[in-house]
Amino acid sequence: MKYFTTASAAPRRAGSCIIVGIYERGRLGEAASDIDKASKGLIHHHIKGGDLTGQLGHTRLLTSVDGVKAQRVLVVGLGKVSSFGISQFRQATGAAINALKSGKVADVANYLTLEDVEGVSPYYLARYCVQTIGDSLYRFTEMKSGRRDPPVALKRIGLALRKKGDASKVMRGAEHADAIIAGMTLAKDLGNLPPNICTPSYLARTAQRLARENKNLQTRVIGETEMKRLGMHSLLSVTAGTVLPAKLIVMRYTGATKQAPVVLVGKGVTFDAGGISLKPGPGMDEMKFDMCGAASVIGTIAVVAKLKLPINVTVVVPTCENLPSGTATRPGDIVKSMSGQTIEILNTDAEGRLILCDALTYAKRFKPAALIDVATLTGACVIALGHHRTAVMSSNDNLADSIIDAGIAADDRGWRMPLAQEYERQLKSNFADFANVGGRDGGAITAACFLSKFTKGTEWAHLDIAGTAWRSGRKKGSTARPVPMLTELLLKRAGALP
Repeated sequence: MKYFTTASAAPRRAGSCIIVGIYERGRLGEAASDIDKASKGLIHHHIKGGDLTGQLGHTRLLTSVDGVKAQRVLVVGLGKVSSFGISQFRQATGAAINALKSGKVADVANYLTLEDVEGVSPYYLARYCVQTIGDSLYRFTEMKSGRRDPPVALKRIGLALRKKGDASKVMRGAEHADAIIAGMTLAKDLGNLPPNICTPSYLARTAQRLARENKNLQTRVIGETEMKRLGMHSLLSVTAGTVLPAKLIVMRYTGATKQAPVVLVGKGVTFDAGGISLKPGPGMDEMKFDMCGAASVIGTIAVVAKLKLPINVTVVVPTCENLPSGTATRPGDIVKSMSGQTIEILNTDAEGRLILCDALTYAKRFKPAALIDVATLTGACVIALGHHRTAVMSSNDNLADSIIDAGIAADDRGWRMPLAQEYERQLKSNFADFANVGGRDGGAITAACFLSKFTKGTEWAHLDIAGTAWRSGRKKGSTARPVPMLTELLLKRAGALP
């Protein structure tokens, strides 16, 4: 996709299509008002006739409008003026693109960027716009047979400017968003692939391919033999029930010299049946999404490499399957982690923390400036926060605040949950240093407390994305969250924001 800016008034903008907005109660947006004047009241005429409405997301395509150079004018509802914010802007933009993507429109100029969106800067408005368009255009058809849908005709997106002096900021926002979309597309594709294709080895090959495509990126894949030598018996306990070998993927992006890296650790369970603690059958197909933490950190480092950010980033992905068999780990088994601490495994379906703990111990060797793990870790997190916000847990206030702020700026929001010593007591074990579960109460928090035992001496945060990593139902599929949140955090740390 190519992007351009336009300072031209909407009626004078030539091209396939322009997008303008109207609010409820017949109030016209800035560009819609210009179109109405140029067409001698056509917009108001359609509003009075009931053909146009300001209801959020409602669209109507007008063609051959007198006084307007563009071939088409797409009018989209913006909702109430008083509540028009980032969410409404993105919903309206998405609705407009959805209305156009099946047609033959080759280029679009979006004049919704002229609207006042809660004082959002031109840079972020461009980012939200381009990212929303990328989300709307995403399709996963790789596994479909027969005739595929024709490719989307849309190739160029124009962003209207309030001031010509905003052009550089707008184009930077578009550039950053384009890279974010590329990383999100990669993460979505990995999540949406079936588990018989997206195996631990497939994830490893994807990481190796990215390294070949980016000279500042190196990938190393560690197999089970070396994991045993390293003492990663907690990780290996999870993969004991499957014939597919586990992998530890290490990706290192070097964009700065003599700088401690930000290390991202992503849970990569490519299918989670629960092991001996078998999950119920309904919805188990969605356990292919249990590697979305891995997909998101791989997608994030792909964004960093594409933008060539002046920062060092390392990604560590422990990846395996969790299946039941005669060789699978049993409830009651005790394993020694890479850190030397022993773990009583009371529930084999609490496997994410068992692979992450060894990966976090391994990640400490890079002396990280910040260590962040990302995982579809607990159903308890979904109960606590639903499917809207990512849980953020950390004992470091500055790191937690920076992640929360990044989520707000990227419109990929998180919510901080407590991480306190009183929760750790639930992990006590009579037979090992601690257990891998602490009961139903505060399950998302006790899972984070478990991980905290392997991150002493580091600035560490845990992101539980169990509720935000994918959608169920008719729109089932990976969301690629929290790629935007993580990218925003790294853009700020790299000093790359305007």
